[in-house]
Parts: sequence; C-alpha cells; structure tokens
Amino acid sequence: MDTSIVGVGVGITDRFRSVVEEKVSRIEHLAPRANALEVKVTHRSYRNGRMEDDTVELTLDGKGPVVRAEATDADKFAALDLAVDKISEQIRRAKQKRVDARNHPRGAKFEKGTGELAGIDLEPASVDVLRAVATGSVPVQADAAEEEEYCPVVIRQKEFDAEWMTVEDAVDRMELVGHDFFLFIDARSDHPSVVYRRKGWDYGVIALGTQASPEVAVAS
Repeated sequence: MDTSIVGVGVGITDRFRSVVEEKVSRIEHLAPRANALEVKVTHRSYRNGRMEDDTVELTLDGKGPVVRAEATDADKFAALDLAVDKISEQIRRAKQKRVDARNHPRGAKFEKGTGELAGIDLEPASVDVLRAVATGSVPVQADAAEEEEYCPVVIRQKEFDAEWMTVEDAVDRMELVGHDFFLFIDARSDHPSVVYRRKGWDYGVIALGTQASPEVAVAS
C-alpha cells in the first residue's frame, strides 16, 4: 500500500515516518484491498503560541468508499495512535455490519405510496426534532474549557459534491468515515437527506420532503 505523509506547519521527521510505517501494517491487515494511505499532520498554535496541538488526518483509498479518521493531541505521535485506533474501529464496524447484513437480511422496502421505509432499523426524526432543525433552535453545548481555549469561535466548513445513493449505502458510508451523521441525496426520492447514529446498530434518517415554493420569483 502506497503511503504519503504531508505536514502543514510542521516538519515530518524520519522518526515519525518510521512510526507511520509500523502502523501501516496494522491497517493493511484490516483493509487488504486498500491501495493508498494519506497521512496529514497539521500543527496549530493558540493564544499567541502558548497552546499548541497537532491534528493527524488519515485517508484510506482503494476499492470501495474512502475511509477517513482524524485525532488531535498535544503530541503528534499520540494523535497518530488515536487516529489509527479510530480508523481501525471504523473498518471493523463496517465489516461486522456487512456480516450481520448477510446473516440477518433486513429486506428494506420503500413504499412509494406512503413514503415509508420498512425492514430496516431506521426511525424517522420526530416532529419536534424537525421543527428545531428548521428553526435553528437546536441547543449547542460546548465544554467550558474548550470555549476558553478556542476563542473566538472558529467554524470549520467543508463542501462536497452531492451524491445520490440509497439510505442503506449512506449508513455504510457514515460508518466508514466515522461520523455520527452523513448527508446525501436519496436515490429513491431525490430529496436531500441525512442519516444519523442512534444506539447500537440503530439509525435515524431526516429528509427534506418539499421543494422551494414555485411562487417565489426573482424580480427582473
């Protein structure tokens, strides 16, 4: 498996490269079909350099969906260990989920007439949750120490191309990237949707079922 290491704001030492090579064998054992692993190390300073940390991002590419994981620590070696643990767990969960699906097929079926999705452990979000998301009234709680450490607040933004897929495929992709939610376009309904993790192997799905009103026009 080809391995590339990139440093942003930090130099990559021979010692770090050798440790990465040791970790690669562990990942290769779990994902033998992977072709390439990208390791990105980003160094950040906060409060005039009095606080520093390193973020290690791992991107595993090969046959099938891309697998990503990241971790942050004051020491880049510790961050690397955490990131490797995360990506290994994500690969294990995805494998176990495929085994469970083979042994216990759920036979998901989408009812066009009612819009219901049966035969899969998904539960639509409640009216209260949808209303809170639509009005932007979902409370966001942050750790007090974290707020003090990162001030002013920095919002990380990422933009991806829209992908059409089934709900089941979206759940698989969410497991591989290690997130608690995954945005996609539902291939069955063409509606922007998001799947999210609940408990165990239970998941939820939220879909935007309406389009913008055709009565709204831009003045010429």
